[in-house]
Amino acid sequence: MAYRAPEPPTSHVEYLPFTIRPICNKEDFERALHIRHAAYARHLPEFADALKTPETDDLEDDVTIFLATSKVDGSALGSARIQNNLRRPLNLEQSVKLPDWLKGKRLAEARRLSVAPGSAGRLVKHALIKACLLYSIEHRLQWSVLAARPPLDRMYEKLLFRDLMNGETFIPLPRAHNVPHRVLGLDMEQLEATYTQAGHPLLDFFCHTHHPDIKVDGSRAAIADKSQALRFPGPMRAEAPSQAARL
Repeated sequence: MAYRAPEPPTSHVEYLPFTIRPICNKEDFERALHIRHAAYARHLPEFADALKTPETDDLEDDVTIFLATSKVDGSALGSARIQNNLRRPLNLEQSVKLPDWLKGKRLAEARRLSVAPGSAGRLVKHALIKACLLYSIEHRLQWSVLAARPPLDRMYEKLLFRDLMNGETFIPLPRAHNVPHRVLGLDMEQLEATYTQAGHPLLDFFCHTHHPDIKVDGSRAAIADKSQALRFPGPMRAEAPSQAARL
């Protein structure tokens, strides 16, 4: 099936009070880490300290980190990280064997969705999710998959992600202290059709509105050597087990 970005030429254009783009330098990286740590500190303080420094996946070439920045004062409003499986298996596959029908599929896994508190939080969250969806479309990825613990799993269910694990609703993840997570997925090739059939309230936002302030490319061109450009003080640490949501 042919791929098509959910922003046809006749779509409505809407400008946001913030921008979203891939990080492209050390300053961006530090701001993304700060917003990630602050978001987890509010909900999972016992894990937040582990997010003050980069995770291994942050510097991988198949990973993009998005940063939402206020147009008013330049403050960081949110961040998200997304990986594709074009070069290596998804991080999630270290903990879960995905169903056989996904073998050979081009996949994306979004994680570490983090939003600053405030009145714009809901809009920032939806815009970061749209950035991840656009990333999947631009990279011709067929499914967006993620794992989330309750109650965050219900948020993704409302976004029409569905269970992928053949009736196993909650699966303990070894890399997350065996906390039960739901493994969910969204068919990117049928994104617009799925949202249209459901009459989803975010159909226009995700599929029929062009947001010039959301840019999903540019990081590779801006960073000749990602590990050098985003070098962070102190040793790189492996990702620690956590009770945090996968996204």
